[in-house]
Parts: sequence; structure tokens; C-alpha cells
Amino acid sequence: MSAAATPGFPEAADVTIALSATHLGGAVGAFGDPSVTVDVEQAGIPDGFLRLTVVSSSNPAVADAADVRQVRTADGDRRLTVHPRQQGYTDLTLQVTGRGGKTATATLSYAASARVDGALTTRYLTGSADASAAVDVGGGHVLVADDETNVLRLYDRSRSGAPVRTWDLGPTLGLKKEADIEAATRVGDTIYWTGSLGNNKDGKYKAERNTVFTTTVTGSGADTEIIFGSAYRKLREDLVAWDVANGNRYGFAAGTAAGEVPKQVDGFNVEGLEFAPGSTTTAYVGFRAPLAPAALGGKALLVPVTNFDQVLATGAKAAIGEPVELNLGGLSIRDIRKNAADQYLILAGSWAADDNSDPYALYQWDGVPGHAPVKRADLPTTDPGGWEAIVNVPDLRVPGARVQLITDSGAADLYGDGTEAKELDHPEWKKSRSAWFTLGSIRGGHR
Repeated sequence: MSAAATPGFPEAADVTIALSATHLGGAVGAFGDPSVTVDVEQAGIPDGFLRLTVVSSSNPAVADAADVRQVRTADGDRRLTVHPRQQGYTDLTLQVTGRGGKTATATLSYAASARVDGALTTRYLTGSADASAAVDVGGGHVLVADDETNVLRLYDRSRSGAPVRTWDLGPTLGLKKEADIEAATRVGDTIYWTGSLGNNKDGKYKAERNTVFTTTVTGSGADTEIIFGSAYRKLREDLVAWDVANGNRYGFAAGTAAGEVPKQVDGFNVEGLEFAPGSTTTAYVGFRAPLAPAALGGKALLVPVTNFDQVLATGAKAAIGEPVELNLGGLSIRDIRKNAADQYLILAGSWAADDNSDPYALYQWDGVPGHAPVKRADLPTTDPGGWEAIVNVPDLRVPGARVQLITDSGAADLYGDGTEAKELDHPEWKKSRSAWFTLGSIRGGHR
């Protein structure tokens, strides 16, 4: 007779344990970290009578049993969160115990990144570490692209965790490699996206990066839907041809030549896209490189495409307007976004492919050529990841206006083992970081 059986009664059924994910990421001192759901069952026994415990940790210095919190869901499952003590990895062994002494175990592999500045307002967007462009779709959600895939991800702006939905546009675009999506903007139901248009990091031309495309968005929030619209694959050539015809004013031909890397002061790399004030036809294309002139301390460059809507709708050749040069203290365009009142925020950063320790700042601008932008905030650079995307622009006239930014953390060593985030094996451990910043007061300049 089994030790678990009682004379006159059948032996207790086996218990089972299943995790919604076997890997989980978090951060030291984080608020609202992702969770994992544990489904525990034993035939004939209500789930509420089953006991779930953490029986061991492979690295208690990162997180021990006492650092795991569990709450019961409405259907009897358990939702676990981990509050780590320090950066690193640990395997947590979970055990469920049922009637008759029956047990089952499962392992949750956990990774904790270090505490960051402004942890209270920080959230982590998991599934990708290379966020590069963001568009607010309303209902507290944001659509995020990354520059390592052709996948668009929909996230809840207020929570850490995995995307609500994803769309892989690679097959629709006919691309086998990434378009290197670096910027986006929305007009009505149309979202415009652009690749970097530059060479890759080895100085090689990759046609996929010379892609501008649209998606149509319907719904909002978690119910957002998107479908592919159209694509244009000659904007780089149009920009180079215009520059050559104007005396190589910005060196676009040289910056796109074979062997030239994009992230240098005289390189060619697009990272911003936004429409001109009051316009749905003229779009500013913002350059990370080159500066104007292409030297330390040069100005940031915006090039207007005056028929941008028709470029995407009909494949018309891009018509180039008079470029705009902006004094951003020697920094270049990493993102540019406006609100319905045509108030612009520019996310300024270095043109270089460095460790993201160079300065970042937010500038306000009115979108009018010849008007100077005004610095509203310096951004912290001590934590991993470079500031890359503005979610949306608040009313900049309101004192204490706050803006949400997102990092590209692909090259960051998040867990202290020397592995770049983009190279991690598990999507739950890959993450970009979002944070809220309060804008400082305006001191002169054009509003």
C-alpha cells in the first residue's frame, strides 16, 4: 500500500505545477516589476488548499525565498513577484504540496538588473532591449519599434512587463533583415516609420535600412490594431542627390560611401521624424549624423521633405526644402516629437557610437526655422542604456510638465556578467527602460 493512501480511501492524485514563463526579469528597487503566474492543480482538491513555497535559491544574494511575494488570483492560481537584493541571476525552485503529501517542483530562472536613478517612475518594457521609436496610441499604451528586428510591440505605459501584442512586419515588407527602424510619427490614423537610411556599423550598405513605411492604426489602448500601408525605398538616394546638386553642402555622398560608418560626426544616420507646424505634407527628417558643420560643436540638422505624404502614398520622388540647423550644444537629433499645439520636444544626444555616457538633453522648439530651441532638461547618463524615444509631448506651457522617455538598452550589460542585453537568450530578460522626467522652466528663447 502506498504511504500516501489511507485504508478505505483511494490514493491522492498527483499534483502539477506550471509556470506562465520559466524566466523572469526584474530590477533592484523597482516598482511594478513583471510577475509570473503559477498554475497548481490536484484532481479533486480545490486549488486554494494547495501550498506553494519557494524551497531554494541558487544565489540567495540576488534573491532568496523571503524575497518572493505571492498573491492568489481569482481562479486559484498564484502570481509571483520577486524583490531582488542585488544585481545578478538566481534559479528559484518552487514546490507545490497537496493532499496525501504529493509534491511537484518547477524552476523559475530569475535575473535582476541594478537599481537605477528615478526608480519610482521607471518601468521596463520586456521582450526587446533595443527600443528605438515610440508612438502614443492612446488608452495608456504605446507602440514601440526596435532597431534589431521588424517587430512592433504594444505596451502598457504604466506597467513593466511583456508587450500586450506584437506585429512582425518583416514578411509584409519583404525584408529578411532589420530595417533599422529609428524614428516614427503619427498623422491621424497613419504612422510613418523610417529606417536609419545609413550604412551598417561596418560601413556596408544594407538595402533594408533604406526603408520608409506606413502603418494604419485603429482602436486604442490594449485594443489597438495596425495594418501595413505602403513603403518607399529611395529616400536615401533622394537626399544624397539633393545634397550633391547643392554643392555637397552636408557631405551626404561622402557619408554614405562604402566603408563609411554612420555614427561619426560626418556620417549619415537618421533618427528623427516629425511633421512641420500645421502640416500633414512636410516632414522634418532629423539626423544623428552629420552635424552642420561636420565638426565638434556643430549644429543639429533637420531636412524638410515637403511632399512626404505623397512619397509614401504614390512613390513620388522626395522634394527637399531648405534645411534647418539647430544649436543643441553640439548634440544631434535622437528623436523629435510635437503635440497638437505644435509644441516640439527634441531629444538630443551624441552622434557617436559610444557607451551612452555622453550628455543627453531635452530641448523645446516651436518648429519655426530660425527660431532657437531652448533646453528644458539635462538627462541622467549614469544608468545603462541611451535615451532614444519620446512617447508624447505634454502641454509645455504647464509648470512641471512631465514627459516619458524610453531607452535603447541593447548594448547594456544589465546583469553584470558582460553580456549585452541584445544577446541575452531569453526575451523576458531583454528590456528597455522607460522613465518620466519633469521639465525645467524656460529661460528665454521662442516658445
